[in-house]
Amino acid sequence: MSQDRLSIFALGGMNEIGKNMYAIECNNDIIVIDCGNKFPDESLLGIDLIIPDVSYLLDNKEKVKALIVTHGHEDHIGGIPFFLKKLNVPVYATRFTLGLIELKLKEHKLLDEIELVEINSDSKLDFNDIQASFFKVTHSIPDCLGIVFDTSEGRIVHTGDFKFDLTPANNEHSDIHKMAEIGKEGILLLISESTNAERKGATPSEQMVGAHVDEAFMKAERKVILSTFASNISRVQQVVDAARKTGRKLALLGRSMVNVVEVAMQRGYLQVPEGMIIDQNQINEMAPEKVAILCTGSQGEPMAALARLSTGNFRGVEILPGDTVIFAAGPIPGNERSVTSIVDNLFARGANVIYGSGSSSGMHVSGHGYQEDLKLMITLMKPKYLIPVHGEFRMLHHHRLLAESVGVTEGNTFIMNNGDVVDIEKGIAHQTRKIPVGNTYVDGLGVGDVGDLILRDRKQLSEDGMLVMVLTMSKSERKLVSGPDVISRGFVYTKDSEELQREVNRLIKKTVNDLMEENKYQWNVMKQTLRKTVGQYLFAHTKRKPMILPIIIEI
Repeated sequence: MSQDRLSIFALGGMNEIGKNMYAIECNNDIIVIDCGNKFPDESLLGIDLIIPDVSYLLDNKEKVKALIVTHGHEDHIGGIPFFLKKLNVPVYATRFTLGLIELKLKEHKLLDEIELVEINSDSKLDFNDIQASFFKVTHSIPDCLGIVFDTSEGRIVHTGDFKFDLTPANNEHSDIHKMAEIGKEGILLLISESTNAERKGATPSEQMVGAHVDEAFMKAERKVILSTFASNISRVQQVVDAARKTGRKLALLGRSMVNVVEVAMQRGYLQVPEGMIIDQNQINEMAPEKVAILCTGSQGEPMAALARLSTGNFRGVEILPGDTVIFAAGPIPGNERSVTSIVDNLFARGANVIYGSGSSSGMHVSGHGYQEDLKLMITLMKPKYLIPVHGEFRMLHHHRLLAESVGVTEGNTFIMNNGDVVDIEKGIAHQTRKIPVGNTYVDGLGVGDVGDLILRDRKQLSEDGMLVMVLTMSKSERKLVSGPDVISRGFVYTKDSEELQREVNRLIKKTVNDLMEENKYQWNVMKQTLRKTVGQYLFAHTKRKPMILPIIIEI
């Protein structure tokens, strides 16, 4: 790379919600911003997590100086352990965010190997070719920062996730005056989130939710079960306050809820009266009107606490008629069906269920800025160029229109895909090149070992099942000794398809004999021919394409 060229590229977070990872490269420095994960949809069978592909960073690892984390949500920190196993660089984050990162590093047995550096809005970092400073932003989790990068080419600002809430529940106000000063000094390029770029107006205040939670707790005649994101400490504090006002004890269900609340209490971000939190084993020992439960599962996750409660499969805890269940989080796009199924199950158990979007139930407001918030950020920063990030294409497009409405020159907004690069030379930005990038799949303990071929096989197995053909061949006589034994899994039920099985057996024997007569003894040729012949026959008679696995045993 030539000297004095500044490059901004995305390894995740473009044209998608989740898996955020961006980087700034200037001469001999690369600074990475966030490293999140994303949960798979139903097409990625068996996959646990999707994390960014860091091939480019590994190819340039001598330049990678640091990972700076804007805040502690999973889509910004969930990929960090996997990243650090490949690139052991210092991690810079705020006090609460570091607490959540430490939980992950402990789980991966990395905590003692990684340099963790606590920062705040007054911190200043010098990485030779890039200097970094920070400003406070309000979001739905404590201790969130925007980042200012000073380079030889000019100043770059990354907003992190934000909204402008003048009455935040946790009193963590956005530092609007500092933002205005940063903008006054001159911004070359603004990297700004786009999640709610389609929503008109300004994001409602978190204070609104507190009043609705209090009201629901006061009206409830039996147990109250409230589900929200574990990381939304402001919401958790509101639940704690409502429980205190109504004389209830509070039980925590779900590993992430227990862990995050513990970190928040230890680090002073959550104030809980002594003796309020009880063990789940104590729930049934108390009068139902004296109990509240805070749990995970607001997004319909099948193994989370709320899903198991809704089907009666949570050991020792049961939802009974008259209990109140509150969804204090809006469903992320794609999760609506799972959430609706849980709501139905809860109604079937006789619960009073408060659910729906934040505006309809009053139990949730977004942590991401609406259109007026995004316009205010651009107005404060006054950038020459804008890169909208953290959103699907339509969101990035709407953000571009908003930017142009408040003064960003048409053509100075770059809508990128993952892997696209914006280069800045002599103050002029242009987007002409790409770096190799993709998705890395986590499946159990395997990271990156599941590719398109395996996923295609899984899809085929899930749709049409498999047929295993076991043949025993004589090595000396080159003929079929026994079998074939045909085993069907997920294709047809053998007892109901005896005629089909007889025909398949006959076809296998004929194919093997024909190959022997043609002196084609190679097992790989035989397997390939069997797959093709049997596959064509099965499709003609069933219109299904099972995975066919010939197994040849040589004796």
